[in-house]
Amino acid sequence: MAMEVHWYDFVCFGIVGVAFCGSLWVIWKKEGSGKYEDKTMYESLLVARPDSEGYIGATRLGHVSSSQLWRSCWRGVHPVWLLLLRSVSFFVMVGFLIWDVLKWDASIFIYYTEWTFSLVIVYFALGSCMSAYGCWVYSLKPNSENGVTEDLEDSSWSSTATATAVAFRAQEIRGTIKLQSHYDQEAIQRRAGSLGYLMQIAYQTSAGAVILTDIIFWCVIVPFLSNAHLGLNMLMGCMHTLNAFFLILDASLNSLPLPWFRLSYFVLWSCIYVIFQWVIHAFGFPWWPYPFLELSTPWAPLCISAWLFFTSPATESSH
Repeated sequence: MAMEVHWYDFVCFGIVGVAFCGSLWVIWKKEGSGKYEDKTMYESLLVARPDSEGYIGATRLGHVSSSQLWRSCWRGVHPVWLLLLRSVSFFVMVGFLIWDVLKWDASIFIYYTEWTFSLVIVYFALGSCMSAYGCWVYSLKPNSENGVTEDLEDSSWSSTATATAVAFRAQEIRGTIKLQSHYDQEAIQRRAGSLGYLMQIAYQTSAGAVILTDIIFWCVIVPFLSNAHLGLNMLMGCMHTLNAFFLILDASLNSLPLPWFRLSYFVLWSCIYVIFQWVIHAFGFPWWPYPFLELSTPWAPLCISAWLFFTSPATESSH
């Protein structure tokens, strides 16, 4: 091994190991347990039921309905606005990432900033797909309702017997529309369930990672650790501003929940990055992108503990 290991490094290994295993345990307990909430609509995050109008007794704890992936939390806001925000955010951030790679080459992905920035891009890509699907679903509802309304208005002069026939006709129209789109909706909703699960993970992982990244950059790196790669310039300033700016805008419009236990994915994400750094240095990588992750100093356990302190809220339980 090219990396020299000291006794205090094993303390760091233990801290990261506990955080990693603890996060897996929280995810297994909350995501994979049999806990359910009563009197909620059945619409699994992983596989959505084709007919989502029915209710059953329970759903899994912390579930997210497929409509929450594309609906706004504000009444009357059309899903197209969320689609526009997510699409613009995606293309702008991809542009800055390409600029970053062209300036420094692909080795820039050794930094946690680029990991987090790429993850936010993945979230906005998935979010754009979900919003586009939501706009399609949203466009179907007014058309079907308007068709029924027109039939009812045209037959408003009828007698009681005719009114009964109109009601039957309205039900038939609904059934026809439902049958026409049944197979397309079933296929898209199943796909949306899988992508929705990945989207929720990316959303909550990005939320924690962006906060951690920007706090460290603006409060630690810029004042004390600036160098050729980490110094404040237009590119770095924009990357460490736009990620939070676009996520805050999206969070102010979307209706996605933020259960605390899913921040365990953020802890896993950070642990994987630290382990990645240790592995590449064990195979001879010559320098550390972040000095506070370096293992050759006796202060390494304290630095790792401070990092763990910032990610510790992920281990809290939520209802």
